[in-house]
Amino acid sequence: MSIHEHFARDYVGAREKFLEAIGPHSVRLRSVQNPLRGPRGERLFCDVAWHGPADAERVLVTISATHGVEGFCGSGCQTAWFATGAFRELPPGVAQLHLHAVNPHGFAWLRRVNEDNVDLNRNFVTHIGPYPENPGYEKLAPAVAPNEWTTAAQAASKAVMADYTKRFGAAAFQSAVSGGQYTHPDGIFFGGHAPTWSHRIIASAFRDWLARAKHVAIVDFHTELGPRGYGEIIFALPDKHSGFARALDWYGSDLTSTEMGTSTSAPLVGTNGDGFVRFLPGAQLTAVALEYGTLPLDDVLDAVRADNWLHFHGDLASEDSRRIKTQMRDAFAPNDPAWRQSVWTRAEEVLRKTAFGLARS
Repeated sequence: MSIHEHFARDYVGAREKFLEAIGPHSVRLRSVQNPLRGPRGERLFCDVAWHGPADAERVLVTISATHGVEGFCGSGCQTAWFATGAFRELPPGVAQLHLHAVNPHGFAWLRRVNEDNVDLNRNFVTHIGPYPENPGYEKLAPAVAPNEWTTAAQAASKAVMADYTKRFGAAAFQSAVSGGQYTHPDGIFFGGHAPTWSHRIIASAFRDWLARAKHVAIVDFHTELGPRGYGEIIFALPDKHSGFARALDWYGSDLTSTEMGTSTSAPLVGTNGDGFVRFLPGAQLTAVALEYGTLPLDDVLDAVRADNWLHFHGDLASEDSRRIKTQMRDAFAPNDPAWRQSVWTRAEEVLRKTAFGLARS
């Protein structure tokens, strides 16, 4: 079977492939159902799979579908990890925990966000104090998330965004749009006003399965940024966390950092990494996001904006919907065997480096 075959066409197929891949092995499985359904009425689950000694002090963790539609990439890698037998080559004493489809609703509906229009990777603020401010998004909000999606409306929005970029620079524009915002629930990159279902699933999985772990390494799969098919290794914990030195030792010059300005990603707030630190206070923690490039950033942003318009103002049964969902697949999960092969080759390399780095930590 080629690597291409481990990547699915839809959420249901992805789950079936993953469960089939882990089925023959000694895996402890917990499946948690999301309260809502997929576009064809299908049930939606986050599947949590453990392999290895129950009392392991060192655990490798993988996460797919933080951003729903990006789950095609992460799920394919998690499935291939078992289907190819690569999972067997971990150093002695290292267990593994795989969170498959932590945002199954976004996965099934081909959205980055969850059932509440929340970006999970902006949802891990404490939700007990003032939310982070994003004045740049405030200025751009009507343009990045317009009420209309006509040719004229798109042209007007692009003019506003181009003017902002000209005045403040491309990095400032990217940060304003994608850094995270907490004031527009109907906008993009919205961080939410309470812990989401997926947030709670990650928290409970970490507390239930990793309570004994002293050393935890996490690889969270993402797509959209950077050169097509290349997997950028982005440090995923808060600035100045002690895990950075370990990650630098494990990955060398391939490691990037948003805070140091070496990543294709803008600095973010309320990330998964902020949650990891809170959920595992007693563990030595190292975490990275493995970010694969797809299309140029402008095309990716157009797909996100169009999808946001569709779900708030459009018709999900229309031709517009079919076109926009195709845009989302192209922007976040290309149906391209060469891209998928590059994704898996890099994933296997990074997972091995992570496992062996964990063993010697």
